[in-house]
Amino acid sequence: MNINGERFSERNLTMLFDFYELTMANGYFKNGVGEQIAYFDMFFRKVPDNGGFAIMAGVQQLVEYLENLHFKEEEIEYLRTKGFGEEFLDYLRNFKFKCDIKCVREGTPIFPGEPIVTVKGPVIQAQFIETMVLLCINHQSLIATKANRVTRASQGRAVMEFGSRRAQGFDGAVLGARAAFIGGCVGTACTITDYMYSVPALGTMAHSWIQVFDNELEAFCAYAREYPDNCTLLIDTYNVMKSGLPNAIEAFKREVLPRGFRPKGVRIDSGDITYLSKKIRKVLDEAGFEDCQIVASNSLDEYIIRDMLLQNAQVDSFGVGERLITASSNPVFGGVYKLAAVERDGEIIPKIKISENVSKITTPGVKEVWRLYDRESGKAFADVLTVAGEEIDDTKPYEIFDPEHTWKRKTVTDFKAVKILEPLFENGKFVGKNYSLDEIRNYCKEQVDMLWDEVKRFENPHTYYVDLSQKLWDEKQGLIAKHKI
Repeated sequence: MNINGERFSERNLTMLFDFYELTMANGYFKNGVGEQIAYFDMFFRKVPDNGGFAIMAGVQQLVEYLENLHFKEEEIEYLRTKGFGEEFLDYLRNFKFKCDIKCVREGTPIFPGEPIVTVKGPVIQAQFIETMVLLCINHQSLIATKANRVTRASQGRAVMEFGSRRAQGFDGAVLGARAAFIGGCVGTACTITDYMYSVPALGTMAHSWIQVFDNELEAFCAYAREYPDNCTLLIDTYNVMKSGLPNAIEAFKREVLPRGFRPKGVRIDSGDITYLSKKIRKVLDEAGFEDCQIVASNSLDEYIIRDMLLQNAQVDSFGVGERLITASSNPVFGGVYKLAAVERDGEIIPKIKISENVSKITTPGVKEVWRLYDRESGKAFADVLTVAGEEIDDTKPYEIFDPEHTWKRKTVTDFKAVKILEPLFENGKFVGKNYSLDEIRNYCKEQVDMLWDEVKRFENPHTYYVDLSQKLWDEKQGLIAKHKI
């Protein structure tokens, strides 16, 4: 097993699709339009927790899925029982993926309304992969986004992902821990995620360790003898200040110092952590353990951590579990997969979905996504969607405008324009770059640092605009007018 987590691709997940994708595929096949080229966009409409941005994640698992698309004979037999004809089953038996896919690089901050995955290929195939495109990106982007919020709240203090036992299933635990690492966590309690993806597995003891022994001091000493070089003791089983902390200090003196090591820390998992941490810090310092860290856990999230630190909590690192691994405050990442265009006789025909709900009107056509950076500060200040092939010349002034309130216009200068959709597959072959998880995590931090602080606020963040070029806006309005009833 290597850091690329190849065990994900050992399972054949080809059949993980919504049944309507199969009925449509059969319909396309029977009507002779299965090979018609279609263009689909994946995008999302709202940032979780009303935040200013989200984090792109899950690309590696999407790649593994797409590289492994095939139907086994027993799956063909199952589909025969669902009433599909032999010609269509033969097509599935000989299925060869041949779509072109572009994707925003994993770890990139992303914003509502912009394509983060684009698919071009035979409509039967492009429709076929809808569920897994959404599943891979929606889940991990949700957890990476939450982890990034939590780790930013910690103000540089380490955050460990502790949520495996409350994750939504075993894949939720494993891949959630991977996404949390991308978002900024330093490690995970989930051992298999270390095994599969080299996300550092971390952890010491539960309350049951202390309860197994006749008394707390005996339990601490036994653990310290076994792990003197990495001794962190859980001190809230009975009473933090009256027994837990004094017994921990005694165990450090008896078993850790004589072996030539220093204690790593004490952990509290209940009570008023802010109040207790201040008391603990004072006692540890007086005992000569100024370097002994205080670790806090117990249903934490970004808001609790932020408030604790505002109240001068003496906590050096945090273990965050259920509220991170389930993104419990807003547990849905609303990515959608919509048809943007079809190709007939070499002509690309834009398509649009219209709704009375303005936010659900799609942006038609084949598009490019540009990120604009201020050259002086290096900060990103807007994204612009253009018609494919349309260029943004960053050597000249460029006008951007709010696509909903078009009178809000601004001419920008001294900026850099960068395309953020990267080729991932061409004609079904992987052509992207293989990034290690450490590279993705470091890239994420670098890119988040390139956002203005106002965009990163937890409450009422500044709106980061995703604008349309004038040409694309005109095309969209033209289609709206055409379909007006």
